[in-house]
Amino acid sequence: MKPGEKQVHKIYHDTQYGFAIDDDDELFCRLVLEINQAGLSWTTILNKQEGFRKAYHNFSIKKVAAYKDKDVDRLMNDAAIIRNRLKINAAIQNAKTILLLQKQYGSFKNWLTQQHPKTKEEWTKLFKTTFTFTGGEIVNEFIVSTGYLPGAHDRGCPVYKNVLTSKPMWNEKH
Repeated sequence: MKPGEKQVHKIYHDTQYGFAIDDDDELFCRLVLEINQAGLSWTTILNKQEGFRKAYHNFSIKKVAAYKDKDVDRLMNDAAIIRNRLKINAAIQNAKTILLLQKQYGSFKNWLTQQHPKTKEEWTKLFKTTFTFTGGEIVNEFIVSTGYLPGAHDRGCPVYKNVLTSKPMWNEKH
């Protein structure tokens, strides 16, 4: 790994990976980034994070859910993101799905919390029946990276205690 790659991974590892996320738009952001990572390196996605943020209106679920064909065309021509029609369409469809979950549960976060606890396999099955373009590895990384399953850091990792103080769901007593 090159020095610049190490730094971008270190920042993500130390400040985001495994930490609980309370904001629905940021949860949607993580889902979109995980979907876009499929078949690519996480370094590529981390280096394009700001491009994604700008292209997808800061991951505003309401705005993305309202995207039309002209928005898909705009995204398909945006070199700052991954230009894959299936992944772009998945982001739009998943934003629409999250809007429905927000109506029913009050928030995407509430929906996720009400599903907890689940095994990796149960999360994968749930996501495959709820969302688009969500295979096992995408779901696993989303759930671990947002604090719903342990595994982002082991006990010997210096970041582990910081993750615990962010109140990940897997640390909650049920």
